[in-house]
Amino acid sequence: MSTEPVTLMVARRVARGRYRDFTAWLDEGRELACDYPGYLGSGVLAPPHGDEEYQIIFRFADAGTMRAWEHSASRRAWLGRGEGLFEAPQEYRATGIDRWFQDAQGNTPPRWKQAVAIWLAFFPVSLMFQVLFGQLLAGLPLLPRVLVSTLALTPVMVFLFIPLSTRLLAPWLHGEMTVLGRLERFLHQRRA
Repeated sequence: MSTEPVTLMVARRVARGRYRDFTAWLDEGRELACDYPGYLGSGVLAPPHGDEEYQIIFRFADAGTMRAWEHSASRRAWLGRGEGLFEAPQEYRATGIDRWFQDAQGNTPPRWKQAVAIWLAFFPVSLMFQVLFGQLLAGLPLLPRVLVSTLALTPVMVFLFIPLSTRLLAPWLHGEMTVLGRLERFLHQRRA
């Protein structure tokens, strides 16, 4: 059994006309997971403009605690209440950072691409943190200042911005498209 934290990433497309019901249902599921032992956190990534696929992330202390939640009667009932709210669900389980970068076949991009994706997520968030809280923390000695910033930024990065970065950069990470090609496609879609 895994003793590492385990992340469950679920992709669900909102059924036409069910957006409000879907988001209320998602909130209910996240609240439900909070009550389970080993629950570490969750997040929802909204789709980019023109897409309806949401990314829902649940993180548990280990595979056993995730399995207990996944097979619980309350989760099954919650999933039942969600019938008709979404289409084409896909689930991925991940342990360790490499799993965040895996494609459907289990292939991972080169480490340098993983590093670029993490940096692209981390830099703007760190910069914004410094803009918002830098003056407030400036009077603290270095060690507490770094402690506060890493305690605040790590969960935000792990649950929101790194998954968002890997999702947006997936074609480039896996060699399916260059970043410029993706930008060109995006601009073309916006014009249409």
